[in-house]
This record gives sequence, structure tokens and C-alpha cells, in this order.
Amino acid sequence: MTTIDYSEKIPNNVELAEDKALQRALEHWQPNYLSWWSDVGPDGSQNFDVYLRTATSVDPQGWAHFDYVKMPDYRWGIFLNPRDESRKVNFGEHKGAAAWQEIPGEHRANLRRIIVTQGDTEPASVEQQRHLGLTAPSMYDLRNLFQVNVEEGRHLWAMVYLLHKYFGRDGREEAEALLQRRSGDQDNPRILGAFNEKTPDWLSFFMFTYFTDRDGKFQLCALAESGFDPLARTTKFMLTEEAHHMFVGESGVSRVIQRTCEVMNRMKTDDPVQLRNAGVIDLPTLQRYLNFHFSVTIDLFGADESSNAATFYNSGLKGRFEETKRDDDHLLHGQTYKVLAVQNGGLVEREVPMLNALNEVLRDDFIKDSIAGVGRWNKVIEKAGLPFRLQALVVIVPDVTG
Repeated sequence: MTTIDYSEKIPNNVELAEDKALQRALEHWQPNYLSWWSDVGPDGSQNFDVYLRTATSVDPQGWAHFDYVKMPDYRWGIFLNPRDESRKVNFGEHKGAAAWQEIPGEHRANLRRIIVTQGDTEPASVEQQRHLGLTAPSMYDLRNLFQVNVEEGRHLWAMVYLLHKYFGRDGREEAEALLQRRSGDQDNPRILGAFNEKTPDWLSFFMFTYFTDRDGKFQLCALAESGFDPLARTTKFMLTEEAHHMFVGESGVSRVIQRTCEVMNRMKTDDPVQLRNAGVIDLPTLQRYLNFHFSVTIDLFGADESSNAATFYNSGLKGRFEETKRDDDHLLHGQTYKVLAVQNGGLVEREVPMLNALNEVLRDDFIKDSIAGVGRWNKVIEKAGLPFRLQALVVIVPDVTG
């Protein structure tokens, strides 16, 4: 088990003390991070003692330490999964080569773009959830919210470490910019649209952590296949924490549904007005929340056909979900995939080169995983003996504006 020396300013398992230049750079960035946390982190919570899990090890049996801590004093740190000396690049034109410990010059710009985009989502979600603690339905929910918040902060640290370690001055400037953008800001918004939406209530939070953090799972899994070994090792450890975020979402929505069904059966009504007056959320409103969060999350995967996705794959930078478990040549030359396209005002399926359809491949994996969870919510409704069923539908509206 790797233990963390809590006397260090930045807990880590990357031998930060041996790289003084990097240590100074990160210690210079840290006060700006704490200022950002104070400005737009959880509102009114700076002096709370919160029972939080802190990463103290990447060992599967001991990666977390629980204790009471004030969130500004939380020990954000830098942790990578252990290095596998025999690891290879498993896809693309570099397939079979030793995984890179340094960035190949020709891939530098694309890797920086990937890391910055992923890094930008982490502080964005903290900003979106800033005021939720003021209306927490229970202490259990409040603690879960704060746990999600501090772990999103640590995921930001994970990406900032890569920027500082491997990208020099450009990386330092990108790391500063991650603290300057703001969710929903008209002049300097976050990079991706879903992370500029408001999260005004707890049902939004539960839907966000179910759907949007699930996008995070699939994006991180794709990055965990990267031929750039430090990125792969970083994202694999992030996935350990991401699982809790999705649990918060799925179980939170399930509890909302359970309570609604209980009241519907007790009052013998499905009238939304009566149910709202009784203090629960009617099922059609739950469906509308699901529609919104499912839709904005699907948009995060990008265009159905993407030359960038093809480049990232061919270059060995970003793979598919569970790349090494797939039974193909991991080159994809000559392979095709079906996507929807608008033709004569309607939708038709057409086959395109799979390399250009990798966003759609990842999106379809996400949709399948999401629908399974919606099915578990429907089992709660079914068990209550009610006929209503939630649906996760992908609705594509053809562009008829010309």
C-alpha cells in the first residue's frame, strides 16, 4: 500500500519532492485554486467539518481515508495508477509500440487539447452545484454533495499535474485558464455546453450525476486506453472515484421515484398538482428532467462523424470504451459503422468509415449503459403497481431551415 505523507503541501505518489521545478509550479498554482474554491465552490460551507474520503493510496484495498475536515483544508493530491513497464500502445498506427512516458512532439497539440477539455469539466461541475448545499434534503445528501465536489476538485488537480509536468509554459497558461473560465459566464464560459447549464435543484443534481458523470466515465475509460501512459494511469485512478458520483445520481433519483410512488398509492391519484401539493415530484416532471439531462449529455460526445476522433484514435491518443476487450484489429481500416443522417427532410441510416464514427460508437455505448439504469428506476415504479414508465429516448430533429 502506498501511504501519503500529510506533512506535504501536495499529497502525491509521483515523487513530486524530487522535481523541484514542478513542485514550485504547482505550489504557485495552489493559492489560485484555493481562491477559486472560495469564490465559486460550495456556498457557505467553508467552516464546516465534513466527514470526507481522501485519497491516500491507489491500492484497491486502501485508496481512501475517512476523517472530518474543513473543505478548504482538504488534501487534494496527485495520484496515478502504478506503472506497467510492459504496457504497449493498443490501437492505431502505433499499435504494439511501447507506451509513451513522454509526449511525442507530433501529438503534443492534440494531447493538450484533450487534457484541457477534460480538465475544464471538473471545476465546471463544482460551479454548477455551488448553491445546492443550502437546500440539502438530508445530511446524507449534503455529505454526498461535498464528497462529489472535493473529488471533482481532485480530478482538476490530476489534469493540471499533466499540464504542468509535460507542457511547459503552454501547460501553465492552460492551467491558469482552467481557473478563469466560469460555468454559464457570457464572456468566458466553460468549453462544453452541458457544463454551462444551471443545476438549480436536487433532482437536477441527481440527473447530472447519473447522466453527465456517466459521460465522464466513458470519456475517462477512452482516455485510460491512451498510448500516453501518464494520462492513462491518471484517468484509471479517477474512475475509482467517478463510480461514487454515478451511484449518488442513480440512488438519488430512485429515492425520489420511491417516495412519489408511495404518495401516489396512498392518495390514489396521478394528478401532478395534487402530488406537488403533497410534497413530491410527479412522474411526468421526472420524465422531463430525464429528457433534458439525457439530451445535453448526449451532445457532449460531439459530431456523429469527426475527423478529430479519427486522428485521436489513429495517433494512439484516445481509444474506445474497453478497447482491449474488443475483438478486432484495433486499426479499423475498412470497417464501417451506421449513423443517422438527414435526407429529404427525414432520417436515414448510412454506413460511414468507423474511424470517423468513433464519437457515435462511444455515444452508443453510453446510451446502452444509461438505458439500463432507467430500467432499474422503472422496476421501482413497477413494484409499486403503477403503469407509468420512464423512457430514455434519443430524439433527433431534422434541420429543416436549409
